[in-house]
Amino acid sequence: MKSPTFRASPWKYIDFRLYCLKQRLTYQTYPLGLASRKRLTELKDSHRGERCFIIGNGPSLRQTDLTKLRGEITFGLNRIYLLFPEMGFTTTYLVAVNRLVLEQCAEEILEVPNIKFIPWSFRKSLKSTALTDTIFIQNTCGKPTFAGDVRKSFSSGSTVTYAAMQIAYHLGFQTAILVGVDHSFVTEGKPNKEVVSRGDDPNHFSPGYFGKGFRWNLPDLQASERSYQKARQAYEKAGRQILDATVGGKLTVFPKVNYLDLFQ
Repeated sequence: MKSPTFRASPWKYIDFRLYCLKQRLTYQTYPLGLASRKRLTELKDSHRGERCFIIGNGPSLRQTDLTKLRGEITFGLNRIYLLFPEMGFTTTYLVAVNRLVLEQCAEEILEVPNIKFIPWSFRKSLKSTALTDTIFIQNTCGKPTFAGDVRKSFSSGSTVTYAAMQIAYHLGFQTAILVGVDHSFVTEGKPNKEVVSRGDDPNHFSPGYFGKGFRWNLPDLQASERSYQKARQAYEKAGRQILDATVGGKLTVFPKVNYLDLFQ
């Protein structure tokens, strides 16, 4: 969550800070929040020294042999579960942090049979008490810094991929490898503007990903790149790395590797 500026109305700023305080206090005191913090403590560095794959949702997934990832530890993002039947397996973890995705796809997300990471502030979008596989994380109201310990807070950094990088770091992964993070959109417009899809989705692996009638936010690729730079710096400072194995991806922040070479 971004911390907005309120030059014209200090009262709005006060309301925003009170909202942030409420979210922080409820996360630290409500049973659901306490249970999530306990799970995060149990998971801290549980994958120390291992590698993981963060699977984006770009069209390049159609040119990627995802069967290679069976048996690997994987993070799926947002509506990646639409691809699970073709993949033949589910990702190890699922990360969804976008409000519009959670509002419109909550029931589908809850049905995914893996561990899910969801922002605490959007918990009411999940209208169910069956949340045993759901871990809530506290989204920051301050500057979008990189969180190496997501028990305190995390920043979405304008992209769910950045959230997954922070969670992967928390879990102790030595190497996080990007797949399907194309960093390229056909649809253009003002960053973060909410729009309604008028037809098939050309920006993701499935035409129905953000299909006709789906409300979504236009991407902010520049802000995403700034977040990715922070992630790279944090990983490298700790002697870890993020690699980019996306087929034909436009992102240039991370070292590129050949996807198939990773399995030789």
